[in-house]
Amino acid sequence: MAIQLVFALLSVCGIAGIVQQCDAWILSRNKATVRYSSWVFFTTELKIGPQQLGEFEVLAVDENFKVSRKVALLDYSSPQSSPIPFHIAWDWQKQLLDRHVKRMMSTTKDNSESSQFLLSPREEEEVHGVDTVFMLEHDAVYTLGTGSDEKYILGINEMVPVVRMDRGGEVTYHGPGQLTVYPILDLRGYRQDIHWYMRALEEAILLALAKVGISRAERQEDVTGVWVDNCKVAACGVKVKRWVTMHGLAVNVEDSSLRNFQGIVPCGLDGRSVGCINQFIDEPITVATFATYMKEALEEVFEIQLIPIEDNLQ
Repeated sequence: MAIQLVFALLSVCGIAGIVQQCDAWILSRNKATVRYSSWVFFTTELKIGPQQLGEFEVLAVDENFKVSRKVALLDYSSPQSSPIPFHIAWDWQKQLLDRHVKRMMSTTKDNSESSQFLLSPREEEEVHGVDTVFMLEHDAVYTLGTGSDEKYILGINEMVPVVRMDRGGEVTYHGPGQLTVYPILDLRGYRQDIHWYMRALEEAILLALAKVGISRAERQEDVTGVWVDNCKVAACGVKVKRWVTMHGLAVNVEDSSLRNFQGIVPCGLDGRSVGCINQFIDEPITVATFATYMKEALEEVFEIQLIPIEDNLQ
């Protein structure tokens, strides 16, 4: 059976406004069987279509295997942490992606692939990358995809820098008061389905919002992200290379997160509103508080344990 390399490109747009790109080895023209660790995954046709294609399904992970699913957590969402410039976090993601690729190309003594999961809290990751989740706030920045139209930058706030990056979609905003989460995950340990992954990120957001008392949050047809009372409070989008994810999700938490959306037409969607968590709850919370609920939700959805570690990124 011939091996064929398929490059799939899917664009999404929202607060995170990030390109989805996947290059994956598959067997035959449209089906694949991939054996990884103790699991066997079966993927069907790699469909690229409407943003809402696919549904979230709970992962069926054996309880005995679940304890070994430790994922590194780099948490910069605490009050003691400063907002991180966008280009720095982007460089960190690229470094971790490169480490995953190195891991895939190396083997252990028994000729098996090194684990994508964290073996110990102090494990060095210079050579062998493991699944990692970043949580942070950014300095204020507008980001453009490779084909974004600059007409959606309204020029109201010329103090906010503009960065063109490797994603699809139109202009979006990141800044203080917004929790941004970047999971760098090898999807072979979860499900090799980009659409499932997008829905899983949305599911984690919905769970986290429910934990802070927002039960009416929802998905909307034909658009990614999570909405409350027809206001978009969160969005997600990913870039995937060799089944390793980059970018992730962003949730507007504090009122300050909305300050600079007035300078753009978010995602080029005229007439659509953005909102933040604190508009819909009685007692305002901070980004750091919401990050604790987001951590719990990610652990539930992806059947993992997030282990705080010290980073060795440059």
